[in-house]
Amino acid sequence: MAAQIFSDWRSIPKEARGATVALGNFDGVHLGHVAVLKAAQAARPDLPLAVLTFEPHPREHFRPDDPPFRLTLLPAKAACLADAGARFVYALSFDDDFAALSAEAFVDQVLHKGLGAKHLASGPDFAFGNRRGGDVRFLAREAASRGMGLSIVPPVEQGGEAISSTRIRRLLQDGYPDRAAEKLGRPWEIRGTVVHGDKLGRVLGWPTANIWLDRHLEPARGVYAVTVALPGGGTAKGVANIGRRPTLGGDKVTRLEVYIFDFAGDIYGQEIGVRLVQFLRPDAKFDGLETLKAAIEADVANARAALA
Repeated sequence: MAAQIFSDWRSIPKEARGATVALGNFDGVHLGHVAVLKAAQAARPDLPLAVLTFEPHPREHFRPDDPPFRLTLLPAKAACLADAGARFVYALSFDDDFAALSAEAFVDQVLHKGLGAKHLASGPDFAFGNRRGGDVRFLAREAASRGMGLSIVPPVEQGGEAISSTRIRRLLQDGYPDRAAEKLGRPWEIRGTVVHGDKLGRVLGWPTANIWLDRHLEPARGVYAVTVALPGGGTAKGVANIGRRPTLGGDKVTRLEVYIFDFAGDIYGQEIGVRLVQFLRPDAKFDGLETLKAAIEADVANARAALA
């Protein structure tokens, strides 16, 4: 069941108040984030489970000129949170006024009076309020004085290392989507609307669906074995290239082109999700179209083998 999304903490309907609330940015909704949701639910199983997050991500607000870094945009994030049990997602609008709220005002006005939260859960590094003036010790004291419980959830570790969105981003940028998937609990997915390209893939014999990365993180440029979430709920296998097509003179913006195996539907203007399974090779410049065609043929065979 989809989670209900609310953006204004001042107008939460009665039926969405009084929940047990997991706090954080939740970019990627990785296994550490899921642990926070589970702790919130376990502390008060009698209450609906909600998540408080921010939109845009505070880093996007304070550093708008940074390269895109998001692992999940809001619709995908809300879907992942719903899969983890969240009934409500408070994706609070993060603007200058919200950033100026003091830590005490955040607890009193937003959490207590706005959301009517009964219990809270967060990781140990959660910080909030103007200039990140509140930490979990402050939160524990202020929440208790208002009758709200608090669960502090230790980081989930793999191989002696805490799972974090930062670490997952680095793995994707270094070309390790399989290792990122271990920390996410699922393959990393880029969702976007299929747009028209120059139809060169069709000429070469491998028609592709093209999507822009938009505000998603740009992973390592190259060729990937992928699975594809199709419009209508089906899935398929495929091979994707993420790059700027240096053989064709180079594009100014990185695009994702995916050849979907054994598929002939018209999906222009519809949304798909491309899930990176295995990195096959870096992006490369070839001598000409015939060499490129031979490379694509090898990529298709390697992707089929990786996904078998």
